[in-house]
Amino acid sequence: MSHVITLLVFMGPILAFGSAEEETPICKILGSPEFPLLSKEGVVMIGGAFSIHSKITQPPLSFTEKPTRLNCFSVNLREFRFAQTMIFAIEEINKSEFLLPNISIGYRIYDNCGSTFTSMRAVMALMNGDERAVGKSCSGQSAVLAIIGESESSSTIILSRTTGPFKIPVISHSATCECLSKRKEYPSFFRTIASDLYQSRALAQLVKHFGWTWVGAINSDSDYGNNGMAIFLAAAQEEGVCVEYTEKFHRTEPEKLMKVVEVIRKSTARVIVGFLAHVEMNNLLEQLSLHNITGLQFIGVEAWITADSLVTPTSFSVLGGSLGFAVQKTNISGLEDYLINAFWETEFKCKGKTDSIPCKVNQDLMELKDYHDDVTELRYSSNIYKAIYAVAHSLHSILKCSKSQGCENTVNVTPWQVVESLKQVHFTIENGEQVWFDSTGAAVARYEVVNWQRGSDDSVQFKPVGYYDASLPLGHKFVLKTEDIVWPGGGTELPVSVCSESCHPGTHKVLQKGKPVCCYDCIPCAEGEISNSTDSNDCNKCPEEYWSNENRDTCIPKNVEFLNFTEVMGILLVFFTLFGVLLTLIVATVFLINKDTPIVRANNSELSFLLLFSLTLCFLCSLTFIGRPSEWSCMLRHTAFGITFVLCISCVLGKTIVVLMAFRATLPGSNVMKWFGPAQQRLTVLGFTIIQVIICILWLTINPPFPFENMNHHNDKIILECALGSAVGFWAVLGYIGLLAVLCFVLAFLARKLPDNFNEAKFITFSMLIFCAVWITFIPAYVSSPGKFTVAVEIFAILASSYGLLFCIFAPKCVVIVLKPELNTKKHLMGKTESN
Repeated sequence: MSHVITLLVFMGPILAFGSAEEETPICKILGSPEFPLLSKEGVVMIGGAFSIHSKITQPPLSFTEKPTRLNCFSVNLREFRFAQTMIFAIEEINKSEFLLPNISIGYRIYDNCGSTFTSMRAVMALMNGDERAVGKSCSGQSAVLAIIGESESSSTIILSRTTGPFKIPVISHSATCECLSKRKEYPSFFRTIASDLYQSRALAQLVKHFGWTWVGAINSDSDYGNNGMAIFLAAAQEEGVCVEYTEKFHRTEPEKLMKVVEVIRKSTARVIVGFLAHVEMNNLLEQLSLHNITGLQFIGVEAWITADSLVTPTSFSVLGGSLGFAVQKTNISGLEDYLINAFWETEFKCKGKTDSIPCKVNQDLMELKDYHDDVTELRYSSNIYKAIYAVAHSLHSILKCSKSQGCENTVNVTPWQVVESLKQVHFTIENGEQVWFDSTGAAVARYEVVNWQRGSDDSVQFKPVGYYDASLPLGHKFVLKTEDIVWPGGGTELPVSVCSESCHPGTHKVLQKGKPVCCYDCIPCAEGEISNSTDSNDCNKCPEEYWSNENRDTCIPKNVEFLNFTEVMGILLVFFTLFGVLLTLIVATVFLINKDTPIVRANNSELSFLLLFSLTLCFLCSLTFIGRPSEWSCMLRHTAFGITFVLCISCVLGKTIVVLMAFRATLPGSNVMKWFGPAQQRLTVLGFTIIQVIICILWLTINPPFPFENMNHHNDKIILECALGSAVGFWAVLGYIGLLAVLCFVLAFLARKLPDNFNEAKFITFSMLIFCAVWITFIPAYVSSPGKFTVAVEIFAILASSYGLLFCIFAPKCVVIVLKPELNTKKHLMGKTESN
């Protein structure tokens, strides 16, 4: 008995302690609970977190007493519409006979007031509920199966990181940061909007489409802004778009905002890409309006481009004409009426004194009753709607619901089951749009391109002017109606924003030292080079037979240069050629008529006629040098020239020898004339000429002249000329002519003073002097004259030497025959000898 008493004595306190333990909960909230702004109980609960108020009053932190609650103010109408849409979708599902037929969905919607501090409190409340104590164990079911929100990426990151370890699905309607696509870090995150990976690249393509290669860039100093801007900058570089400046600021940093405004004011870029949350954009807009900075082309993102909160009496002067990507509008039947009427009848009914407290607390929200101007521009509401339905379809699948049997109420649904089910969900909403999540948990990228315009009633409208759909094939993703766009200032002319004007064809870009690639100077292409496109980096050399035109944008065939019959120089040379032939024929006719007169007979008439014939050929051979060179003309011109001139000089040489022999014959005892009679004279001429013929044949056989396109002498011309083939052959022909001419000159010079009234040696000497002078002068002129002038110089030498021979040898005789016939007697010719 004593043992029993002793045991009871010791066990009593223990049992009493155990009884007390059962009565006192161990797990309880430290501090005061966080209550939802809007809530309704249901079988399954869905949470929501929105910035229904956008600003908070920071309490003083003295660290000596407990801080007071954060005071939220400044209602954000758009975020309030998100909460309304969430409730609308839940109520619609609860009334549905097909989706979760016997399951009611409840909701807890928290206001994070646009602050990460209150956002964290909302997340903990969504996970724990608002009960002060939950019993002995702190581990248990989450208060909600899924959370809708938040609107901004930074807050959503906090939400997803906090709920991630507990595998609670988070579905955002507008958090677009690409960083949230990392499935290892955010395995339970989903969104009914595409990530900024697509939007940022589309922004760069939009800027490039309008030729804006010099832009400014401003972003929110947050996960959303920093990640989005980083993707845009990389895409802009790929598209060849240069960024003059990149600035960022946070809504809590007014000094950085002022720096951004100053950068904008001083910049030369007329286009600004604003990767900003709507709060930062609102702050920037206020300062730009205050500093009267207008006329800039803003390119916006979905976060602010259609935000009604930015529409103020002065905002259009700054943002008018803005372009940007917006979430596509979806017409949801019944939503407009619910937002304006039904919501206020169910959520904000104030009956009696006990129910008046919520109305007092949310008095600023009551002021929005009957306001409906923004309802037509709701865009993110469709994303909220799709997010709620995605959760409902997941629960419908987990609970194995059917229309006939309803849902299995005995199934204990966990958030992780919802996560796995969301990965497989695929359904169609009432407008026919299909909803599913890709491997990163995001929706397909579809955007409208909207333009800030004035309506007929002077209101600001966000007019669609195109679209972007990442699901379409390449080349069809982007569609723009440029003609519908109104630019800043109400103009219809496309703004220009470039660091340097485009380089026109005919010039190429040369980068300015120390500046981005979009800053360059336009340098004209060099001669012989062209650029036939705008903003060419280099000039291309023309093919060898082409040259650049005056504008350096087209290669044109080079001018072909040769001595033509139709040009002035060619006409003059032909005239003098034919005139020389005519004079020669006249002289021959005079000589033929007077062939029996003493002066003709005394000068060896046979050689005279042969000389006149050879002079005619010499004149005519100059014609072979005029005209387009061909294979035959090139061979003919040099050989004809060489042979005819040798024939001519041979005749003159024969005449000179005859004069010398005649003088020797007059000496006593001399019998020399019998060795140089007519037959010997003919053989002499023939022999000298045959040697030249042999030289020409060897030249034509071994390496003949040929037509050649000379492109080296002039860059812009092709000189058609006859290449010599064998230079040895050419100089051999010319040298042989020179040798005979010198020999003739020496012999004539020796015979110049022989006693005779009409000594022909004097005239031969003078003619050979002219001949040699002409051809000695010809050589340097031939070498130095460019193009067709080389041929002209050669023709001139032929004509000058031919005229020299004709005039010097035959002119004195023709004067005597025609004008002084009394001197044309044998007595006169021998008179001088007799007198001696």
